[in-house]
Amino acid sequence: MIGSLRGRLTAKQPPQLLVDVGGVGYELEAPMSTFYGLPATGAEVSLFTHLVVREDAHVLFAFGTERERRLFRELIKVSNVGPKLALALLSGMSVDSFLLCIEAQDADTLVRIPGVGRKTAERLLIEMRDRVRNLTGLQVSVPAGQAATGVSHGGAQAEAFSALVALGYKPAEVTRLLKAVDAAAQTTEELIRGALQVAAAR
Repeated sequence: MIGSLRGRLTAKQPPQLLVDVGGVGYELEAPMSTFYGLPATGAEVSLFTHLVVREDAHVLFAFGTERERRLFRELIKVSNVGPKLALALLSGMSVDSFLLCIEAQDADTLVRIPGVGRKTAERLLIEMRDRVRNLTGLQVSVPAGQAATGVSHGGAQAEAFSALVALGYKPAEVTRLLKAVDAAAQTTEELIRGALQVAAAR
């Protein structure tokens, strides 16, 4: 099992990135939460990884923090939640925001993530509730009721746009969704959440 990589970031195009480690290029897939914290191309980067073995491919997933990887590993244990959907969940909300949804049993917020239906959301609420309580390092790190803010460097609008495209929305639709978001939304996470709310209401 490959647990982590440290090398030169040679390419990044959500949700994929390429890291050169001693002359070997590793192709990885990462959630948008990880992309927000990546340095510029050419800089050194250190990432936590998780290898998923399928019949047709070995896919290496990358995470900027151990908490993201931990949550990813717990999510893919849930029935009918594969790596792609787990990546979408981590792209659409922060670890803390997800944990707050679990604590509040908030299915409405979860179903706004593309690919998460009502039954899947309810399954996540049931199966993840006990797991997050028993896992050290996955407790909410912000006060209850206070959502974690997204990383704003690089332009929140641009980051939100990239995240929504990575989640499967067409660029033209993303533009319309972001224009419809409440003007009070400032952080990347607020913009993404607002856009998802607009999409769910249509």
